[in-house]
Amino acid sequence: MSHNSFGNLLKFTTWGESHGEAIGCVVDGFPSGITIDTKFIQTKLNLRKPGQSKFTTQRKEKDEVKILSGVFEGKSTGAPISMIIHNSDQRSKDYSEIKNKFRPGHADYTYFMKYKNYDYRGGGRSSARETAMRVAAGALAELLLKKFCSNKLKVTSAVIQIGNVKINDNSWNNSFINKNPFFSPNKSIVKKWEELILFHRKNGSSLGAIVEVRVSNCPVGIGEPIYQKLDSEISKAIMSINAVKGIEFGSGFNLVNLDGTNASDQMDLNKKNISFDTNHAGGVLGGISSGQNIVFRYIVKPTSSVLTEKKTITKNLKKTKIRTIGRHDPCVGIRAVPVGVAMTNFVLADLYLINKSKSL
Repeated sequence: MSHNSFGNLLKFTTWGESHGEAIGCVVDGFPSGITIDTKFIQTKLNLRKPGQSKFTTQRKEKDEVKILSGVFEGKSTGAPISMIIHNSDQRSKDYSEIKNKFRPGHADYTYFMKYKNYDYRGGGRSSARETAMRVAAGALAELLLKKFCSNKLKVTSAVIQIGNVKINDNSWNNSFINKNPFFSPNKSIVKKWEELILFHRKNGSSLGAIVEVRVSNCPVGIGEPIYQKLDSEISKAIMSINAVKGIEFGSGFNLVNLDGTNASDQMDLNKKNISFDTNHAGGVLGGISSGQNIVFRYIVKPTSSVLTEKKTITKNLKKTKIRTIGRHDPCVGIRAVPVGVAMTNFVLADLYLINKSKSL
């Protein structure tokens, strides 16, 4: 299996399976001399870890990260940074009854056709369990950005819609996002989402979500034309996250409702300070950051593992039916929030290093 790595100058490679002994990653190209705060990395992992509320999977994993290499006396050495998280709550028996059946919506069928085998215990490499290591790698990238871009650059993300219930765009409270189980920026929507998710969970189904990411104080000039554009690199990063099926920047698909006069972000100048009247482009022009807030949204499909019975086929090409027992997120989009933040930070750090290399 190839292509387990992501990045250019700054790169990470993940390894391990959902029900294996451990998962891990190696971050290569990380500059030396940066203070590595393990507690900071752990706080990021704690946002993603399972079993924290009744609205996510009840699998209990501490997700305690251990750094094996690349750090000495609290600072990066320039060598590859290797990190590991041991799995502790695998329940492989939950999958024994369906080991010969392809789960609709999962990668079982495509993995089997490509590799002639697949790990039915939670999906193996295709499991979202792998994203814990992305969060760890993204935390390292955030430490890099704090070192070189100061603390001003900030990536903020929140769930803005679950099922067909979305927040009021004018009600966005950054300080509330990490104080509720939905990463909601809007306190008034929480009760509605609680009722909606519990209803669908009780009825053996699940829900999708839309996540919005906002990057503030990104310097102008991040991103490379033509094939390492900021928005294309972010898109590749976000679309690689499990269950993500679409992404849009700025006004996105809504731009079709505007004409050319109003769709462009008109520019102004006040005492040599450049400003934009709007941000339809989402902070990216020609694949390069404009200095405006980078804004994008991505959609996470409803969790495919549900209790409701579905039609499928077996590995022996026989018709059958399947219902997935075990512990699964009723809305996997919730825990996708810290993963999206991590991948965004990693892209920004990677492209920042590429941009800086041109001035050396």
